[in-house]
Amino acid sequence: MSFSIGLSGLRAVNQELSVISNNVANVSTAGFKSSRAEFAAIYGGGQAGGVEMNNVSQNFDRNGDVMRTGRGLDLAISGNGFFQLKDGNGQTSYTRAGMFQRDANNYLTTSNGDRLQGYTVNGAGQLQTGVVGDLQVGTGSLPAKASTSLEFVGNLKADASNIDTALNPFDPAKAESYNFSQSSKVFDSLGTEHTVTQYFVKVGSNDWQVHYTVDGAVNGASTNLKFNTDGTFDAVGSGADKATLALTPAGADPISLEIGLTKFSQYASDFNVSRNQSDGYTSGDLTGVRIDPDGGLYATFTNGQSLLQGQVVMASFANPNGLLQTNNTSWQQSFSSGQPVIGAPGSGTLGSLTSGAYEGSNVDLTGELVNLMTSQRNYQANAKSISSADKMTQVLFNSF
Repeated sequence: MSFSIGLSGLRAVNQELSVISNNVANVSTAGFKSSRAEFAAIYGGGQAGGVEMNNVSQNFDRNGDVMRTGRGLDLAISGNGFFQLKDGNGQTSYTRAGMFQRDANNYLTTSNGDRLQGYTVNGAGQLQTGVVGDLQVGTGSLPAKASTSLEFVGNLKADASNIDTALNPFDPAKAESYNFSQSSKVFDSLGTEHTVTQYFVKVGSNDWQVHYTVDGAVNGASTNLKFNTDGTFDAVGSGADKATLALTPAGADPISLEIGLTKFSQYASDFNVSRNQSDGYTSGDLTGVRIDPDGGLYATFTNGQSLLQGQVVMASFANPNGLLQTNNTSWQQSFSSGQPVIGAPGSGTLGSLTSGAYEGSNVDLTGELVNLMTSQRNYQANAKSISSADKMTQVLFNSF
């Protein structure tokens, strides 16, 4: 009986050594989760029968270190959750190894070709929450968009000098006919850039006029701006909360440009503009891809614009240790793990994403080396028990 008990100990410790060795070997494997051998005593008919390795559990509670790479498609999960993947056969798997790339068809994939899953967008570029599919980045150029509005936030100096418009009628070539000016970029339907300049003329206390030029030519439109005694915009006195300019660029569609007025103010501080941005842009070519902390996948273009392509989703399980391991860094769901709960990063119990980094292995190398020495001693002890049993048997045989 002693022989079989010692032999079971050798087998169990040898299996534990395999687990420890695998942990040490994968100390630099992205997304790897360390394993632990769990033992159980063997009894038969109330008699001790030795030991066996009952289970190998993985440590999903401890995150690996976040390894900064600067690559836009490297993603690290901080907290709970897995990336969802799908292979060429439609088989779904889950991983923590967030090193992705674009394949020949611009799908986001792992190094072995499994496609990253997420919420997709429809033809209008709207995110379809709840529709999970392969994430793909469009390859076409971004067409130009004509400007329709101009967001302008500025302060007109309250103690600026009044201008007598009878003596100095507005003329963009004469600086004495206006107090301040500011130019803005707008775009037509062809993506051609045009310059709209606003000229501000103070005509009385809390009373201003605004004149406009387009590409240096005077536009016939003008606007009245009136302010309250506390410096805020007076919509009633001004008569409107926006100005509308009619632009007729050559070879392009006419533009009706709206300029908001409600964010103007009149305080004693100097003239300044804190926001000057139209909603149009010229055409652009694809330059790269970025992923935001909420999983939003964007294509970036040479014109500075970004276009939503989808959103990375994450999955969580009630019992991660019930997952079936397919390799060192990916798993499949099982009856024991339960159904996955799918959601956007940062929602519910799901962790957050860090772009430009990946999660390293969570193996504690020092702890594994200590475990290795302990297992070696256990192996030696079991071998010694077999040796001792053999000597006792020899003594018994020699007594006859």
